[in-house]
Amino acid sequence: MSDKFAGKKAVVTGGTHGMGLAIVEALLAAGAEVVLTGRSEKTLASARNGLAGRAAHVVRSDAASMSEIAALADTVRDTLGRVDYLFVNHGIAEFAELAEVTEAAWDRHFTINTKGAFFTVQALAPLLSDGGAIVFTTVGNDVVFPGLSAYSASKEATRAFAHVLAAELLPRQIRVNSVAPGFIETPTMGVAGLSAQEREEFVRQGHESTPLQRTGTVEEVATAALFLAADATFTTNVELAVDGGFAQGLPVPARATL
Repeated sequence: MSDKFAGKKAVVTGGTHGMGLAIVEALLAAGAEVVLTGRSEKTLASARNGLAGRAAHVVRSDAASMSEIAALADTVRDTLGRVDYLFVNHGIAEFAELAEVTEAAWDRHFTINTKGAFFTVQALAPLLSDGGAIVFTTVGNDVVFPGLSAYSASKEATRAFAHVLAAELLPRQIRVNSVAPGFIETPTMGVAGLSAQEREEFVRQGHESTPLQRTGTVEEVATAALFLAADATFTTNVELAVDGGFAQGLPVPARATL
């Protein structure tokens, strides 16, 4: 087993399930000590059980709450002392077409996905080691998901300030990059409230519209995120798509016939 991250300290927001948990698992397997956050009691309990006995600290923290973000910074300071790698992975996505989007839903997306991401970085920046790295989870440029206008807008805003943070943190040699997943196989496919039938249809659409003609895995996203954090040492202010060619304009090949 690799000890590539031995002695390294990491924080993963939204780390109790899906892509975030895969990032946590990869960090732990390589020797890192990790603080991971979530807000669902169900996923928090599952993560605590699954990661028991390892160098993982599971913390309840709601990115929609400024007081909880501040408390998270205190917990990270007391637990880790410093942060080498910060993965800002938390977020929500809810389907609603134009006529169905409510002001409350719009505000919820921006409060969690955008405001929560920004102020998490602000709170943890004093703990980041010079020469460390921040990796945001965004969504591919020019990727259109009908019914996800609030989600897409909130992630585009996150991408915008990620670019600015990359410039602001240059004096400390802190690299800021983003990983942009496409259709990734998770229990919810990244969208809250899908019925089993809707999830099946979402997967089908993903297969048909992705040039590699499959959904990605959470492990593939984690590999890309860790690459940006630790291996891409001469890379900052970029977004790495992990989407099977979805956002790159590749044609979807015709299926082979017998």
